[in-house]
Amino acid sequence: MTKRIGYRDWRWQAFWWHHFFLLWSTIDAQTRYSIPEELKQGSVVGNLAKDLGLALSEIYYRNLRVASETGKQYFSVDAGKGELVVNDRIDREVLCGQSARCVLPLQINPLHLYRIEVEIRDVNDNAPKFLSKEKHLKIAELTAVGARYPLETAQDLDVAPAVCCLCRWSLKIRYSYIELRWKYKILMTILHVFYQMNCL
Repeated sequence: MTKRIGYRDWRWQAFWWHHFFLLWSTIDAQTRYSIPEELKQGSVVGNLAKDLGLALSEIYYRNLRVASETGKQYFSVDAGKGELVVNDRIDREVLCGQSARCVLPLQINPLHLYRIEVEIRDVNDNAPKFLSKEKHLKIAELTAVGARYPLETAQDLDVAPAVCCLCRWSLKIRYSYIELRWKYKILMTILHVFYQMNCL
């Protein structure tokens, strides 16, 4: 009875080791690329033939295809040059929203399964927007120096904040209009009143 159980355990281990080495030989080392969003169609992401150690003839005869887990074909393989190229416009905000990390996993097949990741970098292509076009502030004539008034927060679809956020407001004091300008997260004093701008 003991011998029979030991024999079964040995067969079970042999079965799993066989599949482990089969999977190891099928999945090659992962390759990673990094590109900015909004690249034009046909832009080169990287040289698959060189990075995966494949000859151009292998890419051609294997008819390598790129499968995206998102279901949309953002990339394709140029069999003549062995390059991974952009197949469709990539909008990072649509694809990943406000996520700090935006990575597209790809699979190159058939015969071998190559895991490839393409990181999509933000290019800050969206300007900050305010929900309302106007904001009315009532400031008394004898307001103390250093008084602060909260302003509306701008919404920016881009992940990284702009280096400089320049906004313009018109402030009406005693029936005269004054144009205010301030940079991102920098306080400025105008007529003894502090104004602060916060951009997301």
